[in-house]
Amino acid sequence: MMKNVLVSVVDDDRFFRDSMRRLMRSLGHTVDVFSSAAEFLASPRLAETACLIADIQMPAMTGIELRRHLIDAGRRIPTILVTAFPNDVDRARALEDGVMCYLRKPLDEEHLTRCVSEALTLAGPSDGKP
Repeated sequence: MMKNVLVSVVDDDRFFRDSMRRLMRSLGHTVDVFSSAAEFLASPRLAETACLIADIQMPAMTGIELRRHLIDAGRRIPTILVTAFPNDVDRARALEDGVMCYLRKPLDEEHLTRCVSEALTLAGPSDGKP
C-alpha cells in the first residue's frame, strides 16, 4: 500500500472528520479534512489529493456534486462516497459514474481501508491529475 500520500476527507460532521484523520494517519497517510466541498475546492493542496472521501449529504454541495465538479474541471481523483442515508438510486448512479466505493455510516473500517488501498493504487503517481 502506498504511504505518505494525501487523503482528503470532506464531511460536515466534525466527529467523522476527526475519526477519519486518526484512521488515515494510523495507516501511514497524510490527511487533510474539510467541513465543506467549497473549503476542499479552495485548498492549495487540492492537486496533491490521491484519494477523496466525501459525505454525500452536505449543505450547499453534496459529495456526488463535488465529484462531478472535479471531473468537469479535469480532476479525476479516486473517490469514496459515504452516507448515513444510503439509497439504491444514488449508489447505482455513483458506481456507474466511477466512484470507487459507496459506503454506509457507520463505516466498517476494514472495508474502508480496502477501498482506500484500491483508490491509491488507481491514483498511482498522478496525484489526482487527469
